[in-house]
Amino acid sequence: MMNEFIQFENPALLHLLWALLLQALLLFVYWNWRRRTLRRLGSPALERRLLQGFSGKRFWLKNVLFALGLTMVVLAISNPTEAVKMQSDPHNSADVLIALDISNSMLANDVKPSRLEVARSFIRDLVRKLDGERIGLIFFAGNAYPQMPLSNDYSALLMFVNNAQPEFITDQGTDIASALDLAGRMFESGGEAGRALILISDGENHQENALERAKELEKSGVRLYTVGVGSAGGAMIPEGNGAFRRDFTGKPVRTSANEALMSELARTGDGTALNLRDPSGALESIREAIERLPKATVEAHAYTKNVSYYQWLLLPALLFLMLEQLLWWKTRT
Repeated sequence: MMNEFIQFENPALLHLLWALLLQALLLFVYWNWRRRTLRRLGSPALERRLLQGFSGKRFWLKNVLFALGLTMVVLAISNPTEAVKMQSDPHNSADVLIALDISNSMLANDVKPSRLEVARSFIRDLVRKLDGERIGLIFFAGNAYPQMPLSNDYSALLMFVNNAQPEFITDQGTDIASALDLAGRMFESGGEAGRALILISDGENHQENALERAKELEKSGVRLYTVGVGSAGGAMIPEGNGAFRRDFTGKPVRTSANEALMSELARTGDGTALNLRDPSGALESIREAIERLPKATVEAHAYTKNVSYYQWLLLPALLFLMLEQLLWWKTRT
């Protein structure tokens, strides 16, 4: 295990510490005004009678305690984190690639809030179900790109998934064949681990050869599981500000899910066709299928884990603020 330097998850919140400078300035102005006012009385005896029991030390101690408590609260909500490199133990796992369609049609909201958001939520649940397996990630639209190689670094994978948008790929459209071809190259050749590709898409394929690529994957020992998202009725593709994407004739583009193609791909790839109308059923089916795959021993590898320390700051913050409230301005007379 090796530690990296500490950084803040929400560094913009550290600007709240400027309130401490404001507090110090106000206290300085108040204390000078008070001192000048008392000097005008011209009588130390009268001053002592008017300020009977007042303790300057307690006054400043209360303000110091408040400043310390405020500092700890600001640091806590900024969430200091440390990237710790961990070393995992060797274990048995299968190899799983997730291919996510991020074409413009995935922005359609025939399923709420959108096809893409439903798919991202499904992947987050799927990664938890497949804990222990090596998982890689592919994004595809008009072309396919490897987003993350096979790994157990689930935090990095989920970060990529959460940020996935159609803008990541300038070549739009939906070329499922390119995703299948890239998956075949990303799997390690000659390995003992079982291999599976989980293709998540609405099935709107704009290119040919998808079924041929699925057959080639099946011959190489890769099981193909398709997960359809969207409805046959379809929806228009939003473009922001209430507008919809239009074709070259000016008509709004309507996108419909192609469940027939997704089913045919799964059948050709010796897998199963699933749909996010039943996400829990799809999760369970994939989990059971991956469990049945042959496992291979994966060597120990390093991965990064973010450790938060905000809780260690909240306790002293609470202590300082409680002491500030319990401490009275005056001493007993």
